[in-house]
Amino acid sequence: MTTINILYASTEGNTKAFIEKLAAVAESNGDGFSARLIGDETEYANETQPYVAFVPTYLTGGTGTGPEVKEIFTNALGDYIAFGNNARYLKGVVGSGNRNFNIQFNLTAIRYGKNFDVPMIAAYELRGSKFDAEKIYNKIKPYFGE
Repeated sequence: MTTINILYASTEGNTKAFIEKLAAVAESNGDGFSARLIGDETEYANETQPYVAFVPTYLTGGTGTGPEVKEIFTNALGDYIAFGNNARYLKGVVGSGNRNFNIQFNLTAIRYGKNFDVPMIAAYELRGSKFDAEKIYNKIKPYFGE
């Protein structure tokens, strides 16, 4: 049995709803599943197991991807990953957002991948679908061994 470990940020509940779909897929495949919401009130801890981060895209400033565009609402997750040796256990990032924002869709996950030198594994829109959860489960499972 594989145990899939997830750290995530969720501001409006979209990512949390997707994580619940992903948990159902993992459990239906006989895998363990652990997911923790990381927010401003989360106390820092030292991670000791591999995990994948799920991060929605919330941006302010400008209309493109230049330096004037700032991350909002997800900074606590980035700070948590940067704490101690936590980044060493990060295996990749899955992002979400609204495709109406074109080039900014999924920009936060792309930036996390670059900042922490891990792959941006996949992206889905808003709350995602059951199909998205199945597809992403199959993409992240290899990061946790068999």
